[in-house]
Amino acid sequence: MPQLSPELERRLTTAVDRMPAFPKSVQTVLEMTRNINCLPKSLVGVIEKDPVMTMKILRVINSAYYGLPNKISSVGQSVVYLGINTIKNLALSFAAVGILPRFNTAGFDVQRYLLHSLTVGSVARLLCEKYARSEADPGDCYVAGLLHDFGKVVFAQYMSAEFIQALGIATDSGKPLHVAETEVIGADHAYVGALLAKKWQFGAALVDCIRDHHALDVEPTPMLDCLRMADAICRKHAFGDSGNPWRDEELAQLPTRFGADLEAVVAALGDLNKHVEDARAFAQIGTEG
Repeated sequence: MPQLSPELERRLTTAVDRMPAFPKSVQTVLEMTRNINCLPKSLVGVIEKDPVMTMKILRVINSAYYGLPNKISSVGQSVVYLGINTIKNLALSFAAVGILPRFNTAGFDVQRYLLHSLTVGSVARLLCEKYARSEADPGDCYVAGLLHDFGKVVFAQYMSAEFIQALGIATDSGKPLHVAETEVIGADHAYVGALLAKKWQFGAALVDCIRDHHALDVEPTPMLDCLRMADAICRKHAFGDSGNPWRDEELAQLPTRFGADLEAVVAALGDLNKHVEDARAFAQIGTEG
């Protein structure tokens, strides 16, 4: 954890406090779906109280992407067709999209960032289901992937001059972005993202996972391993753009849980293009109207 001066701590806290709140309805959905006895009817009731969320879920389900034979007119019907987990992830994804600024003076490509984050979430969930199902919750791994880089959004929005400088250093020198951020700002996006997740009242395990996803000296957890590997896969295969170019030396730093061959892990997960297209569809509809 970085040693922050009182002035930097104040600036970071102020920046995080300026970020919008995470929708209470989605927090409630996440809490409910952690209970294996959660009734679909209860979940639907919470989502339907959020008319914007309901509209976006119905729009994506009725899009050409899903190609369902009949028009879905209610969240209840959507749960029947796609299941609780898909609807939960849609709600969470749209909530995260809704918080993102449309523009920032850092020139940070929010759409490509969003595609990266959504895809990392999907791949982290897949990794958990295949390699760590008895040790971690796949849904929590999805949330970790979706939110792991949100600290970059805080920097791009409220500390843009310094973030531009850090992005430039990462691009020109080949340094990892989190290292460049620490040099320029005094803290990295992982630390600030954890502050934001704490503000949004996510659990301690998720906050720690976001804070530590670049910290190689911390004790690994199943969720942290899934997040790190998913991030590596998505960056190496250029699924979106996190502003942090892939470096081959990172192969030696990957979690050992999955074996030494990253491409073998990718092959074991199956065709990831569907998950990338999922993310693209969610991002497009999430940012409309």
